Amino acid sequence: MSLEYIGLNKINGPLIFLEGVKNVGFEEVVEIRLENNEIRHGRVIEINGDIVAIQVFEGTEEMTLKNVGTKFIGKPLTISLSTEVLGRTFDGTGKPIDNLGPVFSKVNLDINGLPLNPVARSYPRNFIQTGISSIDTLTTLIRGQKLPIFTSTGLTHNELAVQIVKNAKIAEKEHEKFCIVFAAMGVKHDVAQYFKAEFEQAHVMDRVVMFINVASDPIIERILTPRAALTTAEYLAFEEGYHVLVVLTDMTAYCEALREFSSSKGEIPGRKGYPGYLYSDLSSLYERAGMVEGKHGSVTQIPILTMPNDDMTHPVPDLTGYITEGQIVLDKNLKQRGIFPPISILPSLSRLMKDGIGEKYTRIDHPILSNQLFASYAKVQEVKALAAVIGEDELSQVDKSFILFGKLFEQHFLNQGDENRRLGESLDLGWDLLSLLPKFELNRLSDKEIETYIHKDKALARFNLTKESLIDKILGKM
Repeated sequence: MSLEYIGLNKINGPLIFLEGVKNVGFEEVVEIRLENNEIRHGRVIEINGDIVAIQVFEGTEEMTLKNVGTKFIGKPLTISLSTEVLGRTFDGTGKPIDNLGPVFSKVNLDINGLPLNPVARSYPRNFIQTGISSIDTLTTLIRGQKLPIFTSTGLTHNELAVQIVKNAKIAEKEHEKFCIVFAAMGVKHDVAQYFKAEFEQAHVMDRVVMFINVASDPIIERILTPRAALTTAEYLAFEEGYHVLVVLTDMTAYCEALREFSSSKGEIPGRKGYPGYLYSDLSSLYERAGMVEGKHGSVTQIPILTMPNDDMTHPVPDLTGYITEGQIVLDKNLKQRGIFPPISILPSLSRLMKDGIGEKYTRIDHPILSNQLFASYAKVQEVKALAAVIGEDELSQVDKSFILFGKLFEQHFLNQGDENRRLGESLDLGWDLLSLLPKFELNRLSDKEIETYIHKDKALARFNLTKESLIDKILGKM
């Protein structure tokens, strides 16, 4: 028999407090009946003796202390799951919002997920092809990895997220099951519509599960959105055998909601006003990526987060960097020059890349190409800094060849628009760009590798150059 408690002790923001409550559990679901018989839902988030704090999903507007009935359901918040969720759109709590009816399933999983024994984890191997040269070649996304994108206000991270969702695939075997769970938190209505319209136009919705939380939705729902998305991903990966790519945008909006929620609970704030448990909270989300021994599927995460004031030391990107295995950084200067995607190569890295590329996984020349491209583009930045001091006309021919390489690298390699490039195409393009540099400057390659992969004539043909025009460009005559 379930009891209904009449009346509230206190209302504070999205929280209500009851006194004299017995036999309830943490994270237990609650039904709240208002005076007009409207039903709202919540969950227990704090228990102090017989005083219980309840998080109300729909908010506490028009709620009074009297004549409010509260009933404890006796179980945590769950989400109904089956393969029918593919192609569907849900709100932050997992309720369908696409007018296609409920998901019928015998499986109901706790939205908070289940603890995973670290010993049961498999080391991430193989890669996921995104169709973007700068990611696939230089910051390769490994299956089971968590690789965030650090961006800033005004950059094209939404467009990049759409391109990844449209083009991502498992490169190893085309017949393996692959799907994407896409969660948007705190986005504007037009942005949410943009995501859905783009996926439908690209005819990829049949492999996408969408969770949409718009800015006008309650902050409590925003806190639940990534948990609902990751629970769905875990089910599809570990029960149905899918390789799942989870895209979470924008994690900064999630953290802002967590800060507001923490403040309403009266907790002592930490750095920048965020709760002291921000690190462990983010870990509880990011660490739900990975592979499990004996299970065929995998969960790979791409969290997207906006850096306030472009500050990478801000708590959100700072703590995210501690937990995840690398980062992809977007650059405003590249965006202003019309380059899409505006990925800044040098501060970007994928820490698991070395274990998922090469002969067994991508192509035998991938590691050496990646190393040489990084080294050569880093040299470009050094030469640009020197040119800013002495002037470009005073540079040596070798330095001017790096300036030309940098321009062509940004125009042809980084800037690809909405083109979907296969990994092989990206690798070949990288070799053609390196072929324009003097061979003695390719210090990350052996003589045999230079002989095998460096073909200047092929590179000149690709970029519509002749040896004479290349020399003229380097000498500044054109």
